[in-house]
Amino acid sequence: MLIDCHNHLGVDLFFYLNGYHPYAQDLPALVTEGRRCGIDRWVVFPMVTNLTFDVPAMRAAKFTYGGLETVPYVFENERMFRELYELYPDLGRLTLPFAILDPMREPAAQLKKLREFRPRFPFYGLKIQATIIQSDVTALLTTGRGFLDFAAEFNLPFLIHSSVKPDDVWSQARDILRVAEATPGVRFCLAHSCRFDRECLDRVAQLPNTWFDCSAHRIHCECVNLGLPAVAPQPHRFAADYRNPTTVLRDLAEAYPTKLIWGSDTPFQSYVDKDYSLRSTYAEETACLHALPTRLKQAVAHGNLLALLQLKDANLLPQG
Repeated sequence: MLIDCHNHLGVDLFFYLNGYHPYAQDLPALVTEGRRCGIDRWVVFPMVTNLTFDVPAMRAAKFTYGGLETVPYVFENERMFRELYELYPDLGRLTLPFAILDPMREPAAQLKKLREFRPRFPFYGLKIQATIIQSDVTALLTTGRGFLDFAAEFNLPFLIHSSVKPDDVWSQARDILRVAEATPGVRFCLAHSCRFDRECLDRVAQLPNTWFDCSAHRIHCECVNLGLPAVAPQPHRFAADYRNPTTVLRDLAEAYPTKLIWGSDTPFQSYVDKDYSLRSTYAEETACLHALPTRLKQAVAHGNLLALLQLKDANLLPQG
């Protein structure tokens, strides 16, 4: 069984209103394409922006709190859960839903709703993408501490977008590692291979409660080749031939065989806006996975995710 650990469902109004791509994905599209590419199960969570932001402001590429909703991600989480559990339960059984959250805004109200959702809509982890919504991930150690307590209470891991870009003050990989170090009883997965930062990857390998995923792998390799600041600069970068994403993935899997978890970031395996056109496909992402030796493929697309989730047996996963 091969599992994709990083997939978005729903609509992202910020991307849609500004003419960026991608901006939407539904469950049938994900499963249809994923099955075609040899994937069996999917970790899923909502798109990133939410209806607490003012819609006209988002259309002007700004984030102003005060939109159609008052509590972040209540609408988006419930909308996704209903798609999985009520609209398409046959396909929903193939997924492991994570609830998405804002670590800084209205934490008590978010936690109240997460507790209400949990008995009705089981979820397996918590997702944070703090960069786009401009929310400080280190709030988990202060005003958002309740999210860490909630994760510990229900034995849920975090999957957190990571960055090394200097002007990204919200999701620095080192800050996420600092949260993980301060919370040894909670498990964390840092997304996007820590942007190939070798020091952060080595620290993930050292900490018993951290993993990393390789989501949007091919376009991050392209960022290296284009010299973009989204990835670690050469002196701090994991050494590999980034002209060949397949060999980079194998090198990462060989170097971190118990820590790397494979994920596509679909539909964000591509990222197109007014400044960048970084494109990949699900087929190209999975081709990198399928090129791995069997032992590594099973580790990164199966065993390591089960370790993050603390599932001893894949038979405990939802069955289709």
